[in-house]
Amino acid sequence: MDLFEKLTILSDAAKYDAACTSSGVDRDGRPDGIGSAQACGICHSFSADGRCISLLKVLLSNACVYNCQYCVNRISNDAPRATFTARELADLTIQFYRRNYIEGLFLSSGILKNPDYTCEQMTEVLRILRQEYRFNGYIHVKAIPGADPLLIERMGMLADRMSVNIELPSEQSLTALAPNKKKGAILAPMRQIRDGITQSQTDIVRYRHAPRFAPAGQSTQMIIGATPETDFQILRLSEALYKKYSLKRVFFSAYMPVVESSLLPSLDTKPPLLREHRLYQADWLLRFYGFEAREILDEENPNFNPFLDPKCNWAIHHMEHFPVEVNTASYETLLRVPGIGVRSAKRIVAARRTGSLDLAALKKIGVVLKRAQYFITCRGKLPDAARLRSDNMIRAVLSDKAAAMLGLPQGEQLSLFHDPKMLTREDVLQCLTGEL
Repeated sequence: MDLFEKLTILSDAAKYDAACTSSGVDRDGRPDGIGSAQACGICHSFSADGRCISLLKVLLSNACVYNCQYCVNRISNDAPRATFTARELADLTIQFYRRNYIEGLFLSSGILKNPDYTCEQMTEVLRILRQEYRFNGYIHVKAIPGADPLLIERMGMLADRMSVNIELPSEQSLTALAPNKKKGAILAPMRQIRDGITQSQTDIVRYRHAPRFAPAGQSTQMIIGATPETDFQILRLSEALYKKYSLKRVFFSAYMPVVESSLLPSLDTKPPLLREHRLYQADWLLRFYGFEAREILDEENPNFNPFLDPKCNWAIHHMEHFPVEVNTASYETLLRVPGIGVRSAKRIVAARRTGSLDLAALKKIGVVLKRAQYFITCRGKLPDAARLRSDNMIRAVLSDKAAAMLGLPQGEQLSLFHDPKMLTREDVLQCLTGEL
């Protein structure tokens, strides 16, 4: 099998892994090497289906000894197999970089022989790139659960970002669908990476040129829709991972049926893309808006409202906190108003130092008034839209089609979605920017 055939098979097999959307690390180019990594300079190009293509996203091998039911590369699945040597993949990465095709590498792999052997081969790729080719560009590598801690440490000294896939939202689902993987084996490298990053940050304070361990942090990914966990369970798990392991990002991957299994949804099941979108919106609320999982969802309402984003849904059911006076409210309070994002909240706080704000000023700042107008006052005055009775509030922010599906009276009101079954351009921008 030639190199091109290997690349075709292994790059296609890697498409189910979510890559980071920016490097998260600033490292300028050096005279003795090639490439650089900038915090906002990696993922600037996307393919037609929305996947990032500025990283060479590839597997070292798709010949896996595990039999995870949801994975296209499982040992029992009849699929073409290929494996790069460490030298082949390092050379390929450098050649792609020199042709300006890529800016960095996203490396994962199936389990070859055992976790230790796989980790050794992946680390060798990174060693060749860093030490022989003097490649200073961005590298994101998937750590292998079950590998020796010394191997994980070596890998972290060569990579910018590391990730360990949690795979499924509960231990029960993991046991049922991935019998070769154990919860403890997944969490152990997460803990080691967290501690390694903390120690590295301490060393840099003492020694300016101390080696850096995974300077861009760590992330994880879990599959959504393959198992029966609720959105509340998934969100609570994400919150716990952020707090306990200091993750930079939790990625959610809507399950795409690719293999037949009695334990999984049928092959004709559509991926739960809207559910994935809602989880990403809630993830932004956890990380940047000061929300807790128990505020967004609870045991009585364990799943997201398909017609409203999580922030707007929370606001409608907590009208005791509104309306908010934009000229006096704290930054934290402004963040809770639908239509006011992190950037617009900061702009409001800065702008009102020189004068009071009205609706026209808020619009210039970037506030999405079609949502915010129901929850704010300006100079003590309510916008006309905010005079709605509480029983009409939900109808005001839903489209007519969504209101009809919910059995609500029809009306000519401003809506969030023209079609509740389709994601609009605004929804996509919200997912990318986190401005809710």
